[in-house]
Amino acid sequence: MRIVDQDQETPSKVAKWEGADCCLPKSLNLMRIPVFVSSPTSLSPRQEGSRAALIRFLDDLNLEPRALGRSDYPTEFPLREVLVIAKHCAGGLILGFEQFHATNGTWKRGTKEERQVPSKGSVLFPTPWNQLEAGILFGLELPVLIFREDGISGGVLDNGVTDVFVHKMPPPRPRSADLNSLKEVFLKWYARVSARYYGT
Repeated sequence: MRIVDQDQETPSKVAKWEGADCCLPKSLNLMRIPVFVSSPTSLSPRQEGSRAALIRFLDDLNLEPRALGRSDYPTEFPLREVLVIAKHCAGGLILGFEQFHATNGTWKRGTKEERQVPSKGSVLFPTPWNQLEAGILFGLELPVLIFREDGISGGVLDNGVTDVFVHKMPPPRPRSADLNSLKEVFLKWYARVSARYYGT
């Protein structure tokens, strides 16, 4: 899947996802709107493919992804650096990828709610930075968009914890119908991000 530019001569470019009925406006303005992306640095090839699919939407919308360890590197304590970066952003994207896989363990040990991980089951955990960074973004009242892999839950990655709907992580090569759905999600979020950035 690749993006092809159409109508190169017109002042308003349109980036089209090949194989999908999906068009997003692409501004020629050199100034890109910065948005904070909360995602682990170390990802599996499949996870990296899913992340790349979502980052392409940011590029199409003329948004600049900012992330600790990818675009920005700490000069002070990492958590303070997250706050510094987030203060210069107009929105946030939380990507809840699996970072720890447990096949054995006990929930709430020593309490009345104690329970074991099922014998043939497993529990998946995202990076704790998703929670920390999401908290900072919510504290700054930035528009946030959240995606999570199947099996990932907890905190901001649970439905109903915030006023933000938690979306399913797309595969590395989304189908045309999925791309169209994602387009709608990103355009609604983009409207809030651009309003925040331009102060409207």
